Amino acid sequence: MTTAPARSSGYTFDPARMAPADPPPHTTMQSANPSPRWLLTCDHASNTVPAHMNALGLSAAELDRHIGWDIGAEGVARHMAATLDATLIFAEYSRLVIDLNRPLASPTLIPALADGTEVPGNTDISEAEIAARAEFFHASYHGRIADELDQRLGRNEVPVLVAVHSFTPVFDNFHRPWQVGLLYEHDARLIAPLRAALLTADPTLSIGDNEPYAIRGPSDYTIPVHGQGRGLPHIEIEIRQDLIANEAGQQYWAMFLTDALVAAVAAAAPLTLLPKTKA
Repeated sequence: MTTAPARSSGYTFDPARMAPADPPPHTTMQSANPSPRWLLTCDHASNTVPAHMNALGLSAAELDRHIGWDIGAEGVARHMAATLDATLIFAEYSRLVIDLNRPLASPTLIPALADGTEVPGNTDISEAEIAARAEFFHASYHGRIADELDQRLGRNEVPVLVAVHSFTPVFDNFHRPWQVGLLYEHDARLIAPLRAALLTADPTLSIGDNEPYAIRGPSDYTIPVHGQGRGLPHIEIEIRQDLIANEAGQQYWAMFLTDALVAAVAAAAPLTLLPKTKA
């Protein structure tokens, strides 16, 4: 385990101290004529930490690891969005500042320990600071997604929600065999057609069914709240990080997944709103 110094006040988040050079909490990317069919999200797109939080006491090398972000996911999501004319909403800050794919009550919302690395800036933080981070990052990001979906549903559109993530090839000394994972809980409408489309394109592919993670109860936030909670067709896609660590890999997997998603949605049509499932 990597042991870091104890927490200091220099890590405390204060929205009033956000600098002009700090990015906004989230960004929306969309074409001039965005497709009503697709909405993409990327919860862990960035490993940025607000400048005044002093990198949470971590080195750049630690923030560059999978604990700081979903390596390659933003690049894949951007290419997918461009191909699909989809709206993409992605986070601009590290999952170590606050994990946007966790409920506010989750013990891993602001982790003090991440895959063996102690995070000084997340040790012994006050309830007031947790609330401040939740309001500035978590609430604003998910509020933006909710606003986008409200507009679409108000126009009687039924968008497909696609959450793009990536996973580390090795965790707890286990070499994960899957190239891609398909995650869901109650609504499996897209799983079989998407698996079929992927395997038609590459029969050698190893696809995780709720692997390497599973959406179970309060484990996740984006899909349970915005997908299940509205009865929308949805899927969370996980891609192994060694496959998308560079631009070529991101472009390849974006096209591969985009083609499979289009085929899967056509095969599953008509896609309608289902009864809402409690997140």
